[in-house]
Amino acid sequence: MAEYDLTHRLMPFLDIHLVIPLLEFIEPRKIYDESSLAEMQRQVVLKTNMIDSAIETYPEDNVPNELLQRRDDVLRERDQLKDECDPVIAILELEDVKEMMESARDREGNSKLLEYIEREYNFKPEMLEILYRYAKFQYECGNYAAASICLYYYRNVVPQGDPNYLNALYGKLASEILCQEFAHAKDDLIRLRAYIDSDPFDGELELLQHRSWLLHWSLFIFFNLAKGRDDLIDLFLNQQAYLNTIQILCPHLLRYVSVSVVISKAKQKNSLKELMRVIDVERKNYSDPVTEFLSCLYLDYDFDAAQQKLRECEEVLANDFFLTALLDEFRENARLLIFEMFCRIHQCIGLDMLANRLNMDKVEAERWIVDLIRNYHIEGAKIDSQLGQVIMSAKPISIHEQIMENTKRLTFRAQQAALQLEKLKLDKKGSTNYAATS
Repeated sequence: MAEYDLTHRLMPFLDIHLVIPLLEFIEPRKIYDESSLAEMQRQVVLKTNMIDSAIETYPEDNVPNELLQRRDDVLRERDQLKDECDPVIAILELEDVKEMMESARDREGNSKLLEYIEREYNFKPEMLEILYRYAKFQYECGNYAAASICLYYYRNVVPQGDPNYLNALYGKLASEILCQEFAHAKDDLIRLRAYIDSDPFDGELELLQHRSWLLHWSLFIFFNLAKGRDDLIDLFLNQQAYLNTIQILCPHLLRYVSVSVVISKAKQKNSLKELMRVIDVERKNYSDPVTEFLSCLYLDYDFDAAQQKLRECEEVLANDFFLTALLDEFRENARLLIFEMFCRIHQCIGLDMLANRLNMDKVEAERWIVDLIRNYHIEGAKIDSQLGQVIMSAKPISIHEQIMENTKRLTFRAQQAALQLEKLKLDKKGSTNYAATS
């Protein structure tokens, strides 16, 4: 399954601390060589200040002396930063300051609050730098709850033009994710997206990079909230700027869009056509059993291949950090899609054959299909019990629907042409920069 594991594709778009849960997840699944994976985990932890976690990766009697020395240095730095930061936090936790922070942050920005604490409590600009360094240090040590609090204060006081403001938005979001406070993390994601979409960057490539990071970090949130998959579809598929980002930099995210569309009761019907257009365009750039399952079903109309890919999907989802909890739901909804498409193409299917395909007896299959038609509102489907058949009546397409569909198709082709031009532009820019540095 290493062929379909996306960990190595996701890592470049994630903070090092967000990579750690992914590595811990795949460790017991024996996808990779155990010694290689253990060494990778050690190297990742060594890039942080979580020294105790790094020490645990060595035998008790074989811990490197430099690591023990580094632990002492980290503890000493922690105490020093805490002493410097305590007076700063004491000011920001005063009742009048906290009240003003809550009431003024959205309406008037951070400048009024900063002016207030400078005037009333002799708050110095360098105190913001102290607060930021302490928050970053706590985050590097794995104290995500403490980092979240400090970054909350920092974010609401520092001017948005400050070089560290964007870093604070990312740090606060990562802290909430790692604390598994996903409702708060969603609020932070919305704030980060608003800042990124305001495009304060120097060039289009930098904007694309930040959008790609936001998409990857959002996976932790969307797959841990009740209606998160619908939100994922809205952002990944229905926002053209972010869909372009996926197609240019990270087409592997189509796996998560595909699973979300398949299991979404609210978004599936309206999103499936758009998803299939994108999968069709990107088939040469990226494919896995999940996208291939949909391709077999909706592009190739190969039901045997779709059933084979569905079996492969089960193993892929079981070994995917974000999707493993959705395996049963995906399997059930994928079977429904196969059934519906099979019925729409054949129009008349014997219950005996369907029962055999579903591994049910005829009476049980008939009951299952009745519930299916009723619960999922499959248009034009009905059962003729006397003849023992499922009948699908074709729905006539009006001229207005045909015009709308053709318009959508032309719009999509225009968007793809613009996307290809954007790729060529970025490739040309990259080659020019390389030539200049050479």
